[in-house]
Amino acid sequence: MKLSMALSSATSAREASDRVTELEQAGLDTVWVPEAYGFDSPTFMGYLAAKTQVVEIGSSILNIYSRTPAALAQTAAGLDHVSGGRAILGLGASGPQVIEGWHGLPYKKPLARTRDVVEILRKALRRDVVIHEGSAVHVPLPAGEGTGLGKPLKLMDKPARPSVPIYLAALGEKNVELAAEIADGWKPTLFMPDKANEVWGRAISLGQARRPADLGPLEIVAGGACAIGDDVEGLLDLTRPKVALYVGGMGARGSNFYNRLMGEYGYEKEAAEIQDLYLSGKKDEAAAAVPRRLLEMINLIGPEGYVKDRVQAYRDVGVTNLHITPVGPEPTALLRRMREIVT
Repeated sequence: MKLSMALSSATSAREASDRVTELEQAGLDTVWVPEAYGFDSPTFMGYLAAKTQVVEIGSSILNIYSRTPAALAQTAAGLDHVSGGRAILGLGASGPQVIEGWHGLPYKKPLARTRDVVEILRKALRRDVVIHEGSAVHVPLPAGEGTGLGKPLKLMDKPARPSVPIYLAALGEKNVELAAEIADGWKPTLFMPDKANEVWGRAISLGQARRPADLGPLEIVAGGACAIGDDVEGLLDLTRPKVALYVGGMGARGSNFYNRLMGEYGYEKEAAEIQDLYLSGKKDEAAAAVPRRLLEMINLIGPEGYVKDRVQAYRDVGVTNLHITPVGPEPTALLRRMREIVT
């Protein structure tokens, strides 16, 4: 089992490189670089590539709307080149609030667009001439659109690898099914291993039934806040604001994937209350309304024996890369202890 962490979106490039270099030496396998609607992820990734040696560097996530599939392929090829074959392309559909509100693009056909983007990416990275007639994306533009002068092209430069791993961030049943079918890896958020088979088992089985043999087994990146100690209540409380943000504020009513997921875990009433409080500006009350049991089950916080049991729970449902967010002042020391636990 690998170990991964994500950079804070507020972390400067210099601070990040110093921290990741230290974590790399302590045994970090993968670092994920966020984007959302802050600094772009690829710039940080390229900077980290120059400062590190072996750690994998993944985007978490690049949305499938604001860059064309060809631009994503160029980005993946460039990052893989400067990192010496250490890039991971984390992709996702994001949501209508960001895609339409920030990028000014219609949030249309997310499933079809995801499939088209992944197919075009793989063609481009193999340096095939890209011709694609999909449900959501056509390359080149079809007759009657544009000037009519577009012609099929292939990537000019030779990538470090003919295939950069593509991980999809997905939560909904159809999105997870698609990830299990076409992606190298799946990256869920607020993952509860004890409910994984109940919530996603059918989707994963359906997707894997159509999965090409040459893709190999599906990698799964999942985890949560992590701390080893006896002050369980205090440490869990530190995770409340983030969960409240996702469940309450990441999306409009009726279009919040994390809120829907919490309902699928059995907390539909609590999810509605958290969203009501959060959208009313009562963020502290929303955080306080997050059930303690939920926090226990989506994180790895407690005495060492308990954390070991939680790691095994993730392993039992197929998690191959344990994603941890250290809670406390010594993330490097925690990583070393977790390295021993997962080995």
